[in-house]
Amino acid sequence: MRREYEEFDEKDEAWRNITYIAAMVEVMACEAIEEQPQLGGFVASFSYKPRNRKMAHETLMKNYFNPDFKRRFRMRRYVFEHLLHDVQHVNPYFRQKLDRAGHLGFSPYQKVTIALRMLAYASPADAMDDTYGMSKSTCLNNLVEFCHTIVQIYKEEYLREPNQADMDWLICKS
Repeated sequence: MRREYEEFDEKDEAWRNITYIAAMVEVMACEAIEEQPQLGGFVASFSYKPRNRKMAHETLMKNYFNPDFKRRFRMRRYVFEHLLHDVQHVNPYFRQKLDRAGHLGFSPYQKVTIALRMLAYASPADAMDDTYGMSKSTCLNNLVEFCHTIVQIYKEEYLREPNQADMDWLICKS
């Protein structure tokens, strides 16, 4: 009986986490984001900042994806992994690729973690540069992709009017 109660609580917590993320994404998708000009290559007045994406990924995995995961992310690891898998499966932007110079791009873990941190803590995009090594414009593009993908994936299930089964479940739960 105790095990069934724990599983029910985990499912309930996962449902609340995904519902919260979906609602935040819907809000972010509705807000206008400043359009950034597409630079498309080398611009004389801009300087290049080398980013060690591999080291940033290793640091992220060491610091966040450990037994402290639930405290840091405020969600269970399997919920994050499920979200990561769904996002990667639907949108190829969230798969790790090589850039034009042949270097590995940001990992899917980095992209999803940054988008979640920006949504959850209302972190400014330029603050992600110091911690994760992702530029402001890349963070904003990442957030837009994440929001559109989450809405596309979970709209039918989580961003709808509650039906009678949902209402019965809520009444039973309370």
